[in-house]
Amino acid sequence: MADLSGGLEPVAVGLWPPGEAPPAFQYSPDNVAGPDGDIDPTEISFPGCSCLTSSCMVHTCSCLRLGENYNSLCLRPTGEEEEYTRPVFECNAMCQCGESCQNRVVQRGLQLRLEVFKTEKKGWGLRTLEFIAKGRFVCEYAGEVLGFNEARRRIQAQTSKDSNYIIVVREHLHNGQIMETFVDPTCIGNIGRFLNHSCEPNLFMVPVRVDSMVPKLALFAATDISAGEELSYDYSGRFHNLPITNREQKYLEEENRLRKPCYCGSPTCASFLPWDSSLFSAPDTCSGSSP
Repeated sequence: MADLSGGLEPVAVGLWPPGEAPPAFQYSPDNVAGPDGDIDPTEISFPGCSCLTSSCMVHTCSCLRLGENYNSLCLRPTGEEEEYTRPVFECNAMCQCGESCQNRVVQRGLQLRLEVFKTEKKGWGLRTLEFIAKGRFVCEYAGEVLGFNEARRRIQAQTSKDSNYIIVVREHLHNGQIMETFVDPTCIGNIGRFLNHSCEPNLFMVPVRVDSMVPKLALFAATDISAGEELSYDYSGRFHNLPITNREQKYLEEENRLRKPCYCGSPTCASFLPWDSSLFSAPDTCSGSSP
């Protein structure tokens, strides 16, 4: 079987149909630094835990001070009292615990049999060849990690015919600050770049930190997923967050002329793909905050 990853993933990535392939790109299972050099995702800046056991325990491990992250490879469900997804910190390269530690999941990379395939209306997509349990880590959205200026330059250089792979993740901190991460897998990336949008997705994205504050954008199963199902997530990042506001709705209506149609086919389809206008704003007016 052809392996789209070229042997770079722990599990081969299938491709369908035979004889066809998506446009060429450089495969990388992990994030890489963008040409602006503002951010190095390979830097190791976190201290490690001093656990001498094969698997860390929540009450003794410094990496688990916010609570247990996983249960049998599945992300621990968000409690009813938690309005937002809480931060996830895995054990890292400096930790003394073993490689089999239960707090090492996303860093192990792809563990499921997935296939890149040609869809009818959405170009190339990604589907699973095996059952995936709710909460299970599926894949990372990896690519070049950019600074704001480089991300804005690339977005503004795109034409209406270009596919946009750049994702902007905003994390709202307890002190009111907003932390932004820009990832672009257009030229360098992994299978995450083939995930299509859905207004009723079966995956959701969580920033997971391992060696530094630069997160891995990890995608987890939002529900049990059957073999053969296409994998998707909401490009707006709304899963597990608040519903759209009236102010955001007004912006979307004004910008529909710039947006691309959505072909997800779900009963609640919004007709257009999500749109983030912040990277089109002038540098002195863009604060990076969400409406």
